Parts: sequence; structure tokens; C-alpha cells
Amino acid sequence: MRYSIFGESHGPAVGVVLEGVPAGLELDLDAIRFDLARRAPGKSALSTARKEADEPRILSGVFEGRTTGAPLCAVIENTDARSGDYARTKDLARPGHADYAAHVRYNGFNDYRGGGHFSGRLTAPLVFAGGVAKQILAPKGVRVGAHIAAIYGINDDSLEDWDSLKAAASKDFPVLSDAAGEEMKAAILEAKNDQDSVGGSIECGVFGLPPGLGAPDFGQNAEGIFSQYLFAVPAVKAVAFGAGVAFGLMRGSEANDPLYVDDDGSVKGEQNCAGGINGGITNGMPLTFEVTMRPTPSIARQQFTIDMAKNENAVLELQGRHDPCVVHRAVPVIEAAAALAACELLGI
Repeated sequence: MRYSIFGESHGPAVGVVLEGVPAGLELDLDAIRFDLARRAPGKSALSTARKEADEPRILSGVFEGRTTGAPLCAVIENTDARSGDYARTKDLARPGHADYAAHVRYNGFNDYRGGGHFSGRLTAPLVFAGGVAKQILAPKGVRVGAHIAAIYGINDDSLEDWDSLKAAASKDFPVLSDAAGEEMKAAILEAKNDQDSVGGSIECGVFGLPPGLGAPDFGQNAEGIFSQYLFAVPAVKAVAFGAGVAFGLMRGSEANDPLYVDDDGSVKGEQNCAGGINGGITNGMPLTFEVTMRPTPSIARQQFTIDMAKNENAVLELQGRHDPCVVHRAVPVIEAAAALAACELLGI
């Protein structure tokens, strides 16, 4: 199964084409709408004021409620774009954005409005694709969940099991510890009041993957497959599996996962520092990872940049509606990317 996302932030719509979807899947659109609502903007002062209905419209690949096996195409209309916010500064490369890199790569023909195809708006169709993937995985006993791991140095509790992540998904601010969540919210609002933004991280778990999936080789490595999907999410700048960077602070006796045979005869680890992967191959434990997301580049503070039309130095003062933090809205996006990666790992 492969997906291709199309559209721009301020175009008429964004959408996705999914090829290789198994035929006969009874698509639960309400479950997909639930995930889209978790990602949607405009619900609080913690997010951009842009409001979008994010109602998916399926153009092909579904007939009488079930997938046909043909390419599945869905579009989500853009109804609250304000392109005028970007006209005044269209030649000024926004620091932290893809403006300059895209200008060079596409010879200046890229859509500059709201970041065009590089916008976080394009994560809406990704969530749709991931919602389909989740429904393909569910009958196989594979479940995906995530929560905010940290925002601006404020940490949530660590992932324990699927039930805790399922509970977090029902919250407007998806954390395991509500007390930590309130501290995170305060940090976001403080940055917003300072005309600034903050970053953070998301911890995700894929439960129910059997051992033996993947390979040590390029293109088949389990960590490599997941990383490819995760780095396609805007604002993701780092991916770490299991204990991640904490491995650098451990001894082997602390980092190794002692094995044992469970009562049902399955092999398990007493801990899961490896994040469910050894040698690029799943070991039967939950596949866990953490992604780090950069602070939103669009901030109201004055910044130095360049004028791409004149090829000279310039000063940028942004206007418009922007997220002071994208981490809380990105939780279902990371789940979607993980679900698509899990499908590839399973050969779906």
C-alpha cells in the first residue's frame, strides 16, 4: 500500500490517493473523523485560529461502504484560508520554513501561500490515510497510539500500555499526566504572549506486531521503514527508538532487555529499551519510538532574512494565524505515519 498526498495550504483542497488498499474493508468514516478532529485547528488559544471542517470526501475506491481495491482518493476542502496574509511578504524567506529551499528546488514556481505543499495543512490527508491503515491493522491485532512526551522541557509520564494511550486519545490535550499537561499548556501560552513558539516530542507505540518482521538490510530495516514515514511529517527533526538518546547514558547491563518465556509460551523482555526492534527486526515487544518536533517557525517577532527576488538582506515581520506549538495537534499525525509504516512492515 502506497500513499500520495496532493494540494496546498491555500488551494481549493488537500487530499490523498492510497494505492494497494485491500478490497472488502468496511470503512469506518466516523473513526477517521475522530482522528481528523484531534488534529484540527481552531479549538483553543493553544492553536491557530484557522477553522476547517476537515470533512473528507471520497472520490474513488469505496463502493457501498467497502473498499474496492482500486485507488482510494479522498479530498478535504480548504474553507478558511486567508491568502492575503502572505502576499506582502511573498519574497521574504521565512526563517525555519522551507521557503528558500523550495524556491531553489522549484525555480520560484512553488505556492508560497501558507507554505503551500510544505504546510502542516497537508497532515490532514495523512491522518485520513493513517485512519484507513489503522482499520486494516485492527483485525490483525495491531494497534497504534501516541501521547505528548514533552513540551519545552516539561515531561509527561512514560508510555506503559495501550489502554493508557487509548485514554489519552480522548482528551483535548493528549497526555498521560493531566498535571504535566497543565504545565505544558502554560508554557505554550507564555510563548504565544511573547510572540514566540515552543517545540516538544511525541512518544508512540505500535502494539501487536509479531516478531521476525524486517531485516538488517537497507530498505527492509524496521527502524528505517518507520523513519522514512515519520520524517515525511512536517516539523519532525529527530526520531529515536526505545531508550533512544538515553542509551548514551547507560551501561550494557542497564540497556539490555533480559528475555523470558511467558505463561502462554511467548518470548518477552523484562524491559523494552530496544523499542521492540533488534538488528532491524521486530522482537515481539511493543515497537516504541519518540519523535522530536521543532518550534513553529512562524512567529510574530522581527527576524532577519533575505529577499529572494532582490537577492539582498531583509527584515521580516509576519502577520496571520499561526500555532504557538504544533505538538498536541501532531499526535494523531504521528499515529497515522506509524500505522502506514506498520502496514509496509507487514507487507500490506
